[in-house]
Amino acid sequence: MINSICILRLSAIGDVTHVIPVILSLQEQLPGVKITWVIGKIEAKLIGDLPGVEFIIFDKKTGRQGYADLRQQMKSRQFDALLHMQVALRANLAAALIPARIKIGYDKARSKDLHGLFINRRITPVAQQHVRDCLASFLEPLGLRAAPPRWEIPLSESDHAFARSHLAPDRRNLVISPCASHTLRNWPAERYAQLADHAMETHGMNVILVGSPAPFEADYCADIESAMKHEAHNICGKDTLKQLTALMTHADLVVAPDTGPAHIASAVGTDVLGIFAASNPNRSGPYNSLKWCVNRYPEALAKFTGKTVDEARWGAKAEFEGAMELVSVADATDMLDRWITDKG
Repeated sequence: MINSICILRLSAIGDVTHVIPVILSLQEQLPGVKITWVIGKIEAKLIGDLPGVEFIIFDKKTGRQGYADLRQQMKSRQFDALLHMQVALRANLAAALIPARIKIGYDKARSKDLHGLFINRRITPVAQQHVRDCLASFLEPLGLRAAPPRWEIPLSESDHAFARSHLAPDRRNLVISPCASHTLRNWPAERYAQLADHAMETHGMNVILVGSPAPFEADYCADIESAMKHEAHNICGKDTLKQLTALMTHADLVVAPDTGPAHIASAVGTDVLGIFAASNPNRSGPYNSLKWCVNRYPEALAKFTGKTVDEARWGAKAEFEGAMELVSVADATDMLDRWITDKG
């Protein structure tokens, strides 16, 4: 009998969005189950108000104190199951502090950092699986069905009002979220500028630039803006994660590399034109928009590693200087044109 479940997934934003279907499916398959989620501080700002879930914040920046705090919060607790969804030494150490009868983790092929020492059941090995589907399968060792791709992210009316204040009501709205946490996944700023100009000139779209308050992202959006012939609406650093989610909910299309906002957009049902070369969209791309991803990952892998997608380890990155330059402006504008034609 499963009455209480703890989920351990600290980061990152994209992966955290993939856990939402697991929560919803648990609540459907096990009505009344008590769910606790140990999550990162930033990630909690996006989904820390999911109904029916207790959130415990693990702040990695506090070092040893974070583990001490987690140990204190786990005192006198006993979960029926732990879904240990993160293969990193930091997460493994956190898992050791969570008392649970059943501890489910990754199959051997996807384990690392001694992950196997902190679990007693594994998910079924599946070759070439998308991250979302992998996380969905964590329910199967409990005798449950894998979680279907269904998302809910709570938003307030003020979040929606913020979004509406930045969207054009009379034309299609294109949101560009250009920055990934790994800079080698970023497409050149001047190419984003050319894509944005094409969207405005050819399709009459309203273009909105978004990003975090980090100086690098602010500079990147400013570089795009200055390289454009036309004027974009730059709100980089001026929104919260909730406001960004609302903006993407009401937008028509989002352009992004392999980054968390792409997964947020996909989760709220907005199409994503993905820019991929440094990583494989079939593993980590926006789940509902894989057909709209420009995919130069096979070329990047061949150029920088000499391997094909089938020869390389699933999940291998092609994060090399020059990899993202393999995606041409024409690749992106052609995909945008296809999307416009498809939408009519």
